[in-house]
This record gives sequence, structure tokens and C-alpha cells, in this order.
Amino acid sequence: MKIIDAKNREKWDQFVTSHPEANFLQSWDFYEFHQSRGNEIVRRVALDDNGEIVAAYAGVVEDAKRGRHLAVAGGPILNWGQLELVEAIFRDIAEQGKTHKCVFVRVRPQLERSDDSLELMRRLGAKPAPMYLSVEFAGVLNLEKDEDEILKGMRQRLRRALRKGAKNGIEIEKSTDPQDIHEFYEIQKQTAGRHGFVAFSEDFFTKQFSAFAKHGEAVLYSAKYQGETLAQNLMIFYGNEASYHYGVSSELGTKLSGAPLLHMEAMRDARERGIGRYNFWGIVGEDETWHRFYGVSQFKRGFGVEEFKYVPAHDIVLKPGRYAVTKLIEGARKKVRHV
Repeated sequence: MKIIDAKNREKWDQFVTSHPEANFLQSWDFYEFHQSRGNEIVRRVALDDNGEIVAAYAGVVEDAKRGRHLAVAGGPILNWGQLELVEAIFRDIAEQGKTHKCVFVRVRPQLERSDDSLELMRRLGAKPAPMYLSVEFAGVLNLEKDEDEILKGMRQRLRRALRKGAKNGIEIEKSTDPQDIHEFYEIQKQTAGRHGFVAFSEDFFTKQFSAFAKHGEAVLYSAKYQGETLAQNLMIFYGNEASYHYGVSSELGTKLSGAPLLHMEAMRDARERGIGRYNFWGIVGEDETWHRFYGVSQFKRGFGVEEFKYVPAHDIVLKPGRYAVTKLIEGARKKVRHV
């Protein structure tokens, strides 16, 4: 077996999507986006004696003030039952971190959280990270159910919202044109103000959407009423998962119930693509009423999602002295941001 830099997009995506747990976090195009933003990236594959891919991982180098690090979200992708392969890949991940002069490597695998998976991370020399990397607690809906079953599994309040939205004559539009991200960005600033989070830049959204849309993996859904945009969802379709990546809504959209209709339309499109899982992404515990994302979490639960906890982010420490400073900074940020 040898581990080398990946060069072929088609072979990469074919391997990654052959693993049902994978999603866009390890897609080829996600790292095209990171490169377009001027970031260093890593894409590595392990090949067997026949030249076939048996493992893959991609990461982005984050040149952060709290410590330069390599972030591997949603990976590596491999057979976790092959311990020698897993150990070889984690050694390579650490070596790539050293090559890029990182303080640490942060990994958040597509593994379900359990005593066994946490023990495996410990055996691999990784320590629980002081801060998350991508979503660790998600609401997931099984799209192998038909629409009637999904409607029956929803909370009554959400079913009423769907009927209200349809009664109000809300129309759904779809776009793969990056120029339409400008409106999404403007509404996002309103959403950020209401919910108290820091808005991403227009460049961030436009380049990310462009990277996925050019291969038919991203769609912008818009709910409109009398020509006015009420809500928009940026969806990514990759492998066996439809990902509700970002969503925004105006104040009028909240009143007229535009957002639920967007999800139902995206679910229909996902089924047509042969996708079996709809990931609403981050939720918080039902008892975390103090959390700033409690309201949106309850909205997602209203669809009848199954709650899924990934193995939380773990760090491979490369420079212990500098990493101690990272832990202090991230610990403080976690308290300030209430996450």
C-alpha cells in the first residue's frame, strides 16, 4: 500500500460516494472552494497493490491566530474495521500536519459516537478538541420513507405551517446561478442580526456555491410571495446525502411560513436523485433552552428527524507548547459564544 496526493476528481468522488456515511465535507469540490479562497489544502489517497483506492481524506490548512492547523472534517473515508489501514492513515495525517508547519491536526470523522469509537480515537493518539469542527450533533431524516410517512412523522405545528404556506400562495424557485447568491447574502445579514451570529462574506458564499453548482451538486431554493423573497435554502446534494447547508429568512418569511415548503421541495428533488438521507445538520439538546440555536433546532425536530451524534472533534498535537495556548484561547471562545 502507498499513500499519495490525489489527482483525479472522478476517482476521488467515486470512492468517497461509495461509502454511505460520507457527505460533501469530503467531496472534491469542497476543497476546490477552499483553494479558491487562497487556502492550502491536502488531498490524499491510499492505494492497494492493484492501484485501487482503499482510503481517502482531504483537509484544509487554517492559518488561525489560535494556532495554525490542518482541519479534516468528515474524514477520513475508509473501512474503520481495518485497524492497520486506519493507523497508517492517521500517521499520514500527522505527517501532513508537520509538512504544513501546523501546531495540531483537528479531525472529526463520520463515525457515530460510542464508547468504542471514542476508545479508537484515544488509541490513535488523538485528544478531545476544545472546540468543534463542523456539526457533531445532527438531525437526519430517512428519505426512503414516502412523503405521506414523513408528513405523519412531523409535529402538528409544522404540518399546519406547510398548509399555511400553501394557502398563502407561496411559490418555490430554484437556481444554480452564482449571481443569485447576492440576495441570499443580503437576507443572511438580516438573519444573523435576529439570531446573533456572525455573517459570512458574500465572497465566501459565492465561491462555495459556484464550486458545487458547476457539477450540479448545489441548488438555491427560494420561497417567494408576490415577488418578494421570504426564505432561501442552499442545498448540497452529494453521494447519499442531501445537506441543508445554509438557510436564511426575512421577517415576513417567518410570518408566512416559507421555509417548510423549501425543505419539502428539496426532499422531492433528493429522492429523484436517488438520495436516501436528508441532513438538517446542527441541533442542540432539547433541554438546552438557553442555547442561541434552540429555536432552529426545534424547527428541525418538527420534521421528525432522527438524532445522530458523530464522534466529536479530536486533535493530534504536533507542538505541545503552542497547543497549550490554543486550548486556552478556544476554551474562552467557547464560553463567550455559548457553543
